[in-house]
Amino acid sequence: MANDIFFNLGLSFILMHEMDAIRCKEWRIFPGLSLIKDDKLGYIIFTFAHIPLFYFVFHYLFTDDNISFRLGLDYFFIIHLGLHLLFLIHPKNEFKDWISWTIIGGAAASGLLDILFA
Repeated sequence: MANDIFFNLGLSFILMHEMDAIRCKEWRIFPGLSLIKDDKLGYIIFTFAHIPLFYFVFHYLFTDDNISFRLGLDYFFIIHLGLHLLFLIHPKNEFKDWISWTIIGGAAASGLLDILFA
Protein backbone atom coordinates (compact mmCIF):
# COMPACT_ATOMS: atom_id res chain seq x y z
CA MET A 1 0.00 0.00 0.00
CA ALA A 2 1.12 3.54 -0.66
CA ASN A 3 0.62 4.53 2.98
CA ASP A 4 3.13 1.88 4.06
CA ILE A 5 6.05 3.44 2.21
CA PHE A 6 7.42 5.53 5.09
CA PHE A 7 6.95 2.80 7.68
CA ASN A 8 8.60 0.15 5.49
CA LEU A 9 11.44 2.54 4.77
CA GLY A 10 11.87 3.23 8.51
CA LEU A 11 11.87 -0.48 9.28
CA SER A 12 14.46 -1.01 6.55
CA PHE A 13 16.64 1.73 8.01
CA ILE A 14 16.41 0.36 11.56
CA LEU A 15 17.28 -3.16 10.39
CA MET A 16 20.23 -1.71 8.46
CA HIS A 17 21.20 0.12 11.64
CA GLU A 18 21.32 -3.15 13.55
CA MET A 19 23.74 -4.47 10.93
CA ASP A 20 25.80 -1.29 11.27
CA ALA A 21 25.60 -1.61 15.08
CA ILE A 22 27.58 -4.83 14.87
CA ARG A 23 30.25 -3.09 12.77
CA CYS A 24 30.36 -0.25 15.31
CA LYS A 25 30.35 -2.60 18.32
CA GLU A 26 27.28 -1.01 19.87
CA TRP A 27 27.41 -3.39 22.85
CA ARG A 28 30.33 -1.27 24.11
CA ILE A 29 28.01 1.71 24.69
CA PHE A 30 24.72 -0.10 25.32
CA PRO A 31 23.65 0.11 28.99
CA GLY A 32 24.21 -3.25 30.66
CA LEU A 33 26.12 -4.80 27.79
CA SER A 34 28.85 -2.19 28.17
CA LEU A 35 29.86 -4.02 31.36
CA ILE A 36 31.07 -6.94 29.22
CA LYS A 37 34.77 -6.35 28.57
CA ASP A 38 35.28 -9.27 26.18
CA ASP A 39 34.32 -8.09 22.67
CA LYS A 40 33.70 -11.61 21.41
CA LEU A 41 31.20 -12.30 24.20
CA GLY A 42 29.60 -8.87 23.72
CA TYR A 43 29.24 -9.57 20.00
CA ILE A 44 27.65 -12.98 20.63
CA ILE A 45 25.16 -11.69 23.19
CA PHE A 46 24.31 -8.57 21.17
CA THR A 47 23.85 -10.53 17.95
CA PHE A 48 21.79 -13.38 19.36
CA ALA A 49 19.62 -11.01 21.42
CA HIS A 50 18.29 -9.72 18.11
CA ILE A 51 16.66 -13.04 17.22
CA PRO A 52 13.84 -12.74 19.79
CA LEU A 53 13.73 -8.99 19.23
CA PHE A 54 13.18 -9.38 15.48
CA TYR A 55 10.74 -12.23 16.07
CA PHE A 56 8.70 -10.00 18.40
CA VAL A 57 8.68 -7.14 15.88
CA PHE A 58 7.66 -9.31 12.92
CA HIS A 59 5.11 -11.26 14.96
CA TYR A 60 3.26 -8.08 15.94
CA LEU A 61 3.58 -6.49 12.52
CA PHE A 62 1.85 -9.46 10.91
CA THR A 63 -1.15 -9.45 13.22
CA ASP A 64 -4.47 -8.03 12.06
CA ASP A 65 -4.45 -5.21 14.60
CA ASN A 66 -0.94 -3.83 14.33
CA ILE A 67 -1.72 -0.11 14.16
CA SER A 68 -0.70 0.65 17.76
CA PHE A 69 2.46 -1.44 17.48
CA ARG A 70 3.40 0.22 14.21
CA LEU A 71 2.86 3.67 15.72
CA GLY A 72 5.00 2.65 18.69
CA LEU A 73 7.79 1.64 16.32
CA ASP A 74 7.50 4.98 14.51
CA TYR A 75 8.00 6.77 17.83
CA PHE A 76 10.88 4.42 18.66
CA PHE A 77 12.59 5.32 15.36
CA ILE A 78 12.48 8.99 16.44
CA ILE A 79 13.48 8.37 20.08
CA HIS A 80 16.29 6.14 18.86
CA LEU A 81 17.86 9.13 17.10
CA GLY A 82 17.71 11.06 20.38
CA LEU A 83 19.41 8.20 22.22
CA HIS A 84 22.24 8.16 19.70
CA LEU A 85 22.64 11.91 20.09
CA LEU A 86 22.88 11.44 23.89
CA PHE A 87 25.52 8.75 23.50
CA LEU A 88 27.49 10.71 20.91
CA ILE A 89 30.03 11.76 23.55
CA HIS A 90 30.55 8.21 24.84
CA PRO A 91 34.27 7.43 24.41
CA LYS A 92 33.56 4.04 22.80
CA ASN A 93 30.91 5.31 20.39
CA GLU A 94 31.89 4.37 16.83
CA PHE A 95 28.77 5.77 15.11
CA LYS A 96 30.69 8.72 13.72
CA ASP A 97 30.53 8.47 9.92
CA TRP A 98 27.93 9.67 7.44
CA ILE A 99 26.79 6.10 6.75
CA SER A 100 25.74 5.46 10.34
CA TRP A 101 24.06 8.85 10.67
CA THR A 102 22.24 8.53 7.36
CA ILE A 103 20.80 5.22 8.55
CA ILE A 104 19.90 6.50 12.05
CA GLY A 105 18.47 9.76 10.70
CA GLY A 106 16.68 7.95 7.88
CA ALA A 107 14.83 5.75 10.38
CA ALA A 108 13.81 8.80 12.44
CA ALA A 109 12.69 10.79 9.40
CA SER A 110 10.73 7.83 8.06
CA GLY A 111 9.04 7.32 11.43
CA LEU A 112 8.06 10.98 11.57
CA LEU A 113 6.73 10.93 8.00
CA ASP A 114 4.74 7.77 8.71
CA ILE A 115 3.17 9.41 11.77
CA LEU A 116 2.29 12.52 9.76
CA PHE A 117 0.99 10.85 6.60
CA ALA A 118 -0.27 7.36 7.53
